[in-house]
Amino acid sequence: MKKRVIAIVAGGDSSEHGVSMRSAEGIYSFIDQEKYTLYIVELTREKWEAILPDGSRAAIDRNDFSFLQDGEKVKPDFAYITIHGTPGENGILQGYFELIGLPYSTCDVLVSALTFSKFALNQYLKGFGVRVAESMLVNKRFGISNQDVIEKIGLPCFIKPNASGSSFGVTKVKTPEDIQPALQAAFKESDDVMVEAFMDGVELANGCYKTRSKSVVFPITEVVSDNEFFDYNAKYKGEVTEITPARLSQELTDRVQKLTSAIYDILGCKGIVRIDYIITEGDKINMLEINTTPGMTATSFIPQQVRAAGIDIKDVMTDIIEDQF
Repeated sequence: MKKRVIAIVAGGDSSEHGVSMRSAEGIYSFIDQEKYTLYIVELTREKWEAILPDGSRAAIDRNDFSFLQDGEKVKPDFAYITIHGTPGENGILQGYFELIGLPYSTCDVLVSALTFSKFALNQYLKGFGVRVAESMLVNKRFGISNQDVIEKIGLPCFIKPNASGSSFGVTKVKTPEDIQPALQAAFKESDDVMVEAFMDGVELANGCYKTRSKSVVFPITEVVSDNEFFDYNAKYKGEVTEITPARLSQELTDRVQKLTSAIYDILGCKGIVRIDYIITEGDKINMLEINTTPGMTATSFIPQQVRAAGIDIKDVMTDIIEDQF
């Protein structure tokens, strides 16, 4: 029986291009190579290329996402998207795959676009009773005064790109003098910026995936950052302590996992999703954001949680791929 061809689609146009390529290497190692033939496909704004086994590259034909190997046409049967940021996390690439009829691993166009806009997602989920921080949206063309930020949100607060898959451009603002520089840093990543109230508490991350036959919510990871918050250095340079499973009571663990499952269903998610929370005084669960293409390096949250659950990650990858056929 001919093995299905899987394209692990990575790279993208955001500041997290390099992180995405490392996630692709992780996914390559996780997928069962006895069942599937694997290629990493790197996307940039200028070119799309498949990385061949000998290290050479082949241009992608954007008409059907195929490429040539030794003169033979290779057309993937499935795309595993692991781009952090545009165009793989915001629905653009999903729309392209829908148009050419190629099954893919992530949420659909609408859900990807909604979850990519932090402010829109928060406002939407508030309607379902999900607790989120107070926030406001600021557009690059208009800006906002220091006084308005202080009166409407208060200090300290976070200023972050609204549409971005990374921790680039995120600042914890403590003084009025920090507001405008923080806005400018965030505007480098996104035309819209979210100003979000600070919440003091325990930060958590919880992964989940569902197929037609099963629902899996992973153990929770507790995030103890050595820095002011869980920033880029904490995420990718080891300046953080990650504890899986989190040091929570069973009752609180159950509540967080139940909420993760409910949010997955409310949005109609697909594939692996990671939802980040902060637990504030009184064991109040506050959602921070949803990652629909979470990091998949060997040390990322999801592989950690899969190991803690006692599940073989190859089986998880197989579940996600086969659910589309």
